[in-house]
Amino acid sequence: MAATLSRPFRHSQRLMGTVFSLDVRDPGDWSEVAADVMTWLHRVHAVFAPSPESEISRLGRRELALADCDPMVREVLATGDRVELVTGGYFACRTRGALDLAGIVKGWAAERASDLLTGAGARAHSVRAGQDLQLVGGPAPGEPWRVEIRDPREPGALLTVVTGRDLAVATAGRGIVDPHTGEPPTGLDSITLIGPRLALVDALATAAFAMGVQARAWVERADHVEAIGLTSSGQTWISSGWVGAQCQVGTADLDRPRVWQAK
Repeated sequence: MAATLSRPFRHSQRLMGTVFSLDVRDPGDWSEVAADVMTWLHRVHAVFAPSPESEISRLGRRELALADCDPMVREVLATGDRVELVTGGYFACRTRGALDLAGIVKGWAAERASDLLTGAGARAHSVRAGQDLQLVGGPAPGEPWRVEIRDPREPGALLTVVTGRDLAVATAGRGIVDPHTGEPPTGLDSITLIGPRLALVDALATAAFAMGVQARAWVERADHVEAIGLTSSGQTWISSGWVGAQCQVGTADLDRPRVWQAK
């Protein structure tokens, strides 16, 4: 790489109905690598777009066989099927006969974009897709990433701050339905999951929100993920595996962000 930058390299583009952002903290000029990553993300967008001519739309109409699709389609569907199994059907790629990958493809794409950056030598970076992030290393030697989790009830307000290294963070909220009933779940306003890899964490966050009041018990049984939930009554809860200096949650001081540190 020819030039050395004294500040983080950042690049963003709007894709798949959200903003994908790259933040690389390794020294160097990452513009060419970022351009390659964004080119790949545009390819993902073309394959999974809801437009009539996209591969995923043609597959859903059975005009295209799965074997004839881009291999990434099979990879995303296989991950979705795995999540459907471990969540008892609270995540589903196929709902009432329709193919819907909205709950997984953005997280999967951000995770793979992070893999591309890692393969190019970026050892300290983040990839954000809307509210979901894949974090690698830390923003500076010995420092953790800090991820602000917004309070959905108050625009601009913070619910909490997650700190950690080498983890994925995904938040799910309103607009998700219970695949079993086709109706919005009750009991949660939002839920944020942390875990190692974003494709699974993103889909599991979608499933956990669809569970509503059952989400907390499910997270306690689940492997490799932890969560903070905001209930419809305005209370917060955290799963037992989250650690931090401030571990009291409830109705008090919700206007003051708490900092939770991932294991």
